[in-house]
Amino acid sequence: MIVAVCIGEDGGMLFNRRRVSRDRAQRADLLALCGGKALRMNDYSAALFRDAADQIIVDKAFLETAGPGDVCFVEDRPLSPWMAEIEAVVLYRWNRAYPADVRLDLDLSAFERVRQTEFPGSSHERVTREIYRGKER
Repeated sequence: MIVAVCIGEDGGMLFNRRRVSRDRAQRADLLALCGGKALRMNDYSAALFRDAADQIIVDKAFLETAGPGDVCFVEDRPLSPWMAEIEAVVLYRWNRAYPADVRLDLDLSAFERVRQTEFPGSSHERVTREIYRGKER
């Protein structure tokens, strides 16, 4: 599976059940990156993608049921239990630090950064998208 995650400068994903960002440009970028393929997520994230309902799959067990090549948008849970299944990581970084009680728990040293792109966000001056591919394991 391919996981897509938004984080602040300090790796924070969520604070008191509030997401790091609701950036429209980031969501559009992620949907475009999917290239028409479905984007998998849970109910919490689905509220952000109402305009793309035909391109998303909402499933409480979306990580458990994801297969190779499936793209999963993750905002509110640990990813380290899925390390063996994660082929790639699409990381959206905001250029700000936010309070966080849920942080990205993946060891990115197990991956190789293959691309980095910056673009203006709708809520952030700059959004950095980094794509990591799994190293040979």
